[in-house]
Amino acid sequence: MLYPSIDSLLKKVSSKYLLVNVVAKRAKEMEETDHYQIKHDEYKSSKNIGKALEEIKQGLIHVKED
Repeated sequence: MLYPSIDSLLKKVSSKYLLVNVVAKRAKEMEETDHYQIKHDEYKSSKNIGKALEEIKQGLIHVKED
């Protein structure tokens, strides 16, 4: 089972296509700047993609939709 679930993430972001774009941008930003919004030991995932998903799940990343 993946954490966080796609259902819980789609409550925060309106479409899975937008979710993919936001997560990819955030993961790249993490890699380039080494800036994380949660303490390293509090992430369940070891990869930046999973960490970005966790940040969205916790409401730390807000998506502005037009």
